[in-house]
Amino acid sequence: MKKLQQKHTVKANINEVWQALVDPKVIESWGGGPAKMSDEEGFEFELWGGDIKGKNLMVLEHKKIVQEWYGGKWKKPSIVTFSLASDGDKVEIELIHEDIPDEEFEKIEEGWKESFLGPLKKLLEK
Repeated sequence: MKKLQQKHTVKANINEVWQALVDPKVIESWGGGPAKMSDEEGFEFELWGGDIKGKNLMVLEHKKIVQEWYGGKWKKPSIVTFSLASDGDKVEIELIHEDIPDEEFEKIEEGWKESFLGPLKKLLEK
């Protein structure tokens, strides 16, 4: 099992970034849909029509989300943490993804950039 850490800066306000992570309508607009998502702890979510499933373990509004993620045929969930730090008109998103199956690490590392945080950033910086 592997761990990855990435930092992404988005030129948007903290509320816009937060909504892009927790509002299913916004998630669908950057490509993560169909989505079921909420900012409630304990909520069981689905992204990409159920390709990714999980549960919100901890939610600190505008600051941090910790989630269990299941993808494919994983035997146990991985843990994904989004930490947000606002600096006026930009937000730094620190992503930590733990317990990634070794054979999927490279695909997942690129997926965060190409299919999740990259499109989210592109939408918000229009």
